[in-house]
Amino acid sequence: MEETTEAKLKFPHKMIEEVFEEPRVAEAFLNEGFEQVEEVAEEIDTRKYEMLYITGSGTSYHAGLAAQYAISSLTHFTTSLIAASEFPAWIPSSLSRKSLLIAVSQSGESADVLAAARAARSRGIDVLAVTNTANSSLVKLSLYTVLTRAGPERAITATKSHIAQLIALFSLSTQLALKEGPKVNSLRLKEALFRAPKVIAETIESVRRKAWRLAEKYSSQNFFFILGSGSNYPAALEGALKLKEACNMFAEGFASREFLHGPIQLVDKRTSLFFLLTEDQIESALNEVQSVRNFGASVFSVVDSVDERLRKVSSDLIYVSGDFPKVFSSLIYIIPLQLFAYYSSVARGLNPDKPEKLTKVVK
Repeated sequence: MEETTEAKLKFPHKMIEEVFEEPRVAEAFLNEGFEQVEEVAEEIDTRKYEMLYITGSGTSYHAGLAAQYAISSLTHFTTSLIAASEFPAWIPSSLSRKSLLIAVSQSGESADVLAAARAARSRGIDVLAVTNTANSSLVKLSLYTVLTRAGPERAITATKSHIAQLIALFSLSTQLALKEGPKVNSLRLKEALFRAPKVIAETIESVRRKAWRLAEKYSSQNFFFILGSGSNYPAALEGALKLKEACNMFAEGFASREFLHGPIQLVDKRTSLFFLLTEDQIESALNEVQSVRNFGASVFSVVDSVDERLRKVSSDLIYVSGDFPKVFSSLIYIIPLQLFAYYSSVARGLNPDKPEKLTKVVK
């Protein structure tokens, strides 16, 4: 596959085209959708919700997990993430606290998310739709709506819609935090979000060649684990999903330390691992990286800073921007995983746009 500059790039697949659209998608939401987020945050504050439930499926579930981390870190709200297919079974039949469900769905037509929204309403829970589709069934069921403004997504393997969901949900978390007081930290987080389109564009350009080379080099490898902690745990899950969808390979995401509680037994020379590490996590991860290397595995460390100790124990390093708040880091760390999944699919002779067993909307 010929490498070329973005200006000259002729996209052979919709998946890679949509990855390159991510900076524009983020900018479109911030320019056109942020006011809607401000209005919704005002309503949430006015109505004095105490409990926030979050639901979604697949990629949208992972966006919801990132939102749960951000909202729990930045606000007083108690949050609970429940997979959409399980929500009707898990939600209490009676609630003592005034509750809101944040329902995340790119299409707004996912049968499981719609069922979750109906279950919430039947229990007196208001619904906020976070969706890319105006006038969708989910919007019609919801009291509030935030449109992600990602535009049409033609590849089944969702990329830009995930970025749009994250931008929307992180914007909401920031505005909810601001409602609790004009803290300097909250204002800085808002400013950082408005830098996101530039940081996303820089990250795509800086990591795409490395992602392509690694995908080519490890095109015969069929067992991958992706490990992340805290704000990067959602990116680990989403990255593994992209490898399953686009590459038809076995891939699992884990919270970093949870991997030691059983799954590490599967590590050998046939496996490769991604470690997603922010600067403050490198020290505690060194022994874990060394351990899996001792078992013969290849290790790719995705990091936001240079650390010679990590360089010595890793098979390779992928650098992303460190000029972004850790609480929102999954927005940046998912990018090299999206690119690796795309290039791996192509290297294996697959069509990343059309996984044969998947459909865009699960009815």
